[in-house]
Amino acid sequence: MPDSDWTNYGEIFTRRWVVDTILDAVGYSSEADLTTLRLCEPSCGSGAFLGPIVERLIASAKRHGVPLDVLAGAIRAYDLQPEHVDVSRRKCVDLLLAAGVDSLVAVKLSEQWVKVADFLIDPVDEEPVDVVVGNPPYIRYDDLPSAVATAYRLGWPTMRGRGDIYVGFYERSLLMLKQGGRVGFICADRWMRNQYGAPLRAFVSDGFAVEQVWTMHDVDAFEAQVSAYPAITVMSRRPQGSVVVADTTSAFGASSAVTLLEWAQNAEGSSGFSDVGVAAHRVPHWFEGSELWPTGSPARLALIELLNDNFEPLHNPNTGTKVSIGVASGADKVYVTKNPNVAEPDRMLPLAMRRDLMRGEFEWQGNYLVNPWDSDGQLVDLADYPRMAAYLSEHPGLKDRHVAKKAPASWHRTIDKVTPGLTEKPKLLLQDMKAHIHPVLEPGGHYPHHNLYYVTSDSWDMEVLGGLLLSRIAQAFIEAYCVRMRGGTLRFQSQYLKKIRVPDPGSVSEATAEALRTAFRQRDVSAATLAAAQAYSIDPAHYELMETPVATT
Repeated sequence: MPDSDWTNYGEIFTRRWVVDTILDAVGYSSEADLTTLRLCEPSCGSGAFLGPIVERLIASAKRHGVPLDVLAGAIRAYDLQPEHVDVSRRKCVDLLLAAGVDSLVAVKLSEQWVKVADFLIDPVDEEPVDVVVGNPPYIRYDDLPSAVATAYRLGWPTMRGRGDIYVGFYERSLLMLKQGGRVGFICADRWMRNQYGAPLRAFVSDGFAVEQVWTMHDVDAFEAQVSAYPAITVMSRRPQGSVVVADTTSAFGASSAVTLLEWAQNAEGSSGFSDVGVAAHRVPHWFEGSELWPTGSPARLALIELLNDNFEPLHNPNTGTKVSIGVASGADKVYVTKNPNVAEPDRMLPLAMRRDLMRGEFEWQGNYLVNPWDSDGQLVDLADYPRMAAYLSEHPGLKDRHVAKKAPASWHRTIDKVTPGLTEKPKLLLQDMKAHIHPVLEPGGHYPHHNLYYVTSDSWDMEVLGGLLLSRIAQAFIEAYCVRMRGGTLRFQSQYLKKIRVPDPGSVSEATAEALRTAFRQRDVSAATLAAAQAYSIDPAHYELMETPVATT
């Protein structure tokens, strides 16, 4: 067994009202007969969940006339750190003593309930459980000792890519459930809408049901201020049914959580709900396989489903349309310059950067990439370019980069190759982080930097396509699928841009095409939305697309 001792344990402690909400959501209420249930908490920390769990178990046992000393199997809690286990055991003992339990019995129960273990490596009680709850630790795979990371990945097939260990906590917890059992976690929601979460999404789809997803990015859910982008998720071992999806603001708190949960647990309730800091709805089914889990109102989810079923993706080899990201140099302070004379003229590549897009039209700020790649995509010989060789040699740190150490003879390369022929093509450029989609046409002659995503096409009139991407229909795709940052900023990454559906270029009438061109040139989001709705043959009002015009500059 690998040594699991490392500094960062991914501890983020949960507020009491959030704990109570999750326990109520999974049915672990003192009004129920909890003495017949088995509960697991895979990472108990200092007892933020465990204390309320034991309180509820004690109250339920008294209500149902069951002596506490027979409940050794009611709880299984684990933590990697012995000091946390000691604190949690003391918390259990104090609660049991206050309930009148003999001290020896209280100590014995606490030792049976709480154990030192690495939930992802160590053997744990394999008897199926009714409930798993908690706040699993947040630790990136890259931050783990290599032996531990390898052991985790070998044990839990969903732990792929460059993800976070909470993925493994989901997998093992779901596998522990009895039929009808539930997992209730508060956890970062990144896995729902990025690549490393694909195996876990497929795993959930194959054998489990999503019951509730509450997005809580701006909610004060933890004892410390952290950028965890959390969501409450409730999943179960049962056939998939309807799902309650909630989106919250910083005003969401304990009272709103109570009323939201009451509505969510009322099967005969309305399809929509709103209260202070929260809007929620009930969708009839969930998304299958490894596909991203979109979010939004019922109307917006219906729009996404309609367009996914009837239109092709923006990134499409059949139309020669490509979505990608610009060049990463690995040393921008060296390779990116406004001095056109640091290297030979054919080595100075005009570079499109984020600031060139700020006014809604492409306005080049004069940046160049010192380009070590020839027109065939091959690394040039520095002997043929003495001026570039002299300039790069002034920066010995280039040889210390990982990419240079792997191939010392190619130390002068940028991380990414420069794609032959891309510079000359017209491109729609989009910056990564922005509140609203903001495509800008670069007519050709500049190569995109890695802080920009770009769209090229062999079939589209780029201004017509720009009008489609400026519309709230394209915005709806990004809002549904992308990772949101605090404050509502969206991530316009290629994996989300590729999800946008577009009509066939040949199906767009000339009148609609002209309306899209005009809207794009004028940066008129509302006009672009109306014209795009014609191209898709949809009613924009039906899908909540007719909003107050949004400024895009």
